[in-house]
Amino acid sequence: MISLQNRLALTYALFISIALGVLTLVVNRFTGIIFSDLIKENIAEKSGEIVRSIGEQYNSMNRSFDALTVEAMGMYFVHEGYIVTVEDERGGIVWDARSCDMEQCAEVINSIAGRMEHQFRLQGSLQKQQFPLMRQGLRVGNITIETWGPFFYSETETQFLTSINRLLIMAGIVFILLSIVISALLSRTIARPILKAKEAARQIAKMYAKGNNHNKHIIRIHEGYKTRELAELSRSINELAGQLEEGERRQKQLSSDIAHELRTPLTCLQGNIEAMIDGVWQPGRERLISCHEEIIRLTRLVQDLNTLTNLEWHDIILNKTDFDLSKLLQTVAEQFKAAVHEKGIAMRLNLRPSPISADYDRLKQVFINILSNAVKYTDKGSITITVERGVKNWAVSVADTGIGIPENEIPHIFERLYRSDKSRNRSTGGAGIGLTIAAAITAAHEGTITAENSGNGSIFRVEL
Repeated sequence: MISLQNRLALTYALFISIALGVLTLVVNRFTGIIFSDLIKENIAEKSGEIVRSIGEQYNSMNRSFDALTVEAMGMYFVHEGYIVTVEDERGGIVWDARSCDMEQCAEVINSIAGRMEHQFRLQGSLQKQQFPLMRQGLRVGNITIETWGPFFYSETETQFLTSINRLLIMAGIVFILLSIVISALLSRTIARPILKAKEAARQIAKMYAKGNNHNKHIIRIHEGYKTRELAELSRSINELAGQLEEGERRQKQLSSDIAHELRTPLTCLQGNIEAMIDGVWQPGRERLISCHEEIIRLTRLVQDLNTLTNLEWHDIILNKTDFDLSKLLQTVAEQFKAAVHEKGIAMRLNLRPSPISADYDRLKQVFINILSNAVKYTDKGSITITVERGVKNWAVSVADTGIGIPENEIPHIFERLYRSDKSRNRSTGGAGIGLTIAAAITAAHEGTITAENSGNGSIFRVEL
């Protein structure tokens, strides 16, 4: 399987090579078109120059051409690729290149034809043009000029075009080599952070593999890349590592919390039962009630853990029925009537008819968990439950005048295994499960649950 770095290098090199090849062909073609137009203009100008120079050889005094000069000029023009025939005003031949040197004319024409047909892939033939020879406004004869057409390159022009083509080819080869080098460097630059991210992810996976409880150190990769996608990739890897580390820390904290929660009632039970077995205490009603309360506490903890496991590992099956949400809240509030009375705080209900189709027992558990926290952390003042129209359907808010929630804790309080209160005392200590259960049940109802500080307490809001 080809590596990302090699794939990028090959892709860039291939793309740049094709682009340079196309550019070279376009430049070559464009240059050829411009040059051929220029050559056509030069041929036309050269033909006009030949006509003028031959016409100047006419002597008006004796009404004849200077034959020797015309012959010399004609032979020169033959070597330039122009076959010239000059006639006087009576139609007599003054000089004919073919008659004077047929072999030379044929050699020149064949050389031009071979050069244009084989080197430049241009098919053509001899083209003949006739011009009048004028002298002092009078026609003194005619001149016929034959050239290979539609146009032809001289040897000098051919060498120039050949040099241009070689230069383009060499430049293309140099640029292709440079593109390969640049592609390799660029692909390496792009692939390096990806390879680092891959290695970091592999180390993270190895670190948190089942049964690996050693050598768990912080893994981070560089984030200061100029490319947005690479910066986001490295940031995501670091966030993943951070979340795994935080999850590991919370899991250890949960183990410690659960051990504490189990140890306290078990110690109490063990002490009471051992005292009754040894006859130190009599198994009276008061002792049995104390043992029963500890058993209930243990049962509640196990039930919460079991509920959390079911919510996280299995789809929540909702048994929806139609009922009044306010009546459910009244029932939940009634369960905490004794607790709030004992603490000397007020319970206020701002309810209204609020028909809803939902899982009654599941929602009841949500508001029991929320209200339980409100009662735990409120020692004076009041707890207010309000029902109002929300964005989706109904919104329930539970506002208390308790100790509030630290701002840095708010984003995490619904996360699994998170404990905002680290005190672990028996009156307020918990395993950090209740709000996680509430959030999962609310999400199953396609709702949302949020928390915020109100300045003199906290407010939990459930949108259903």
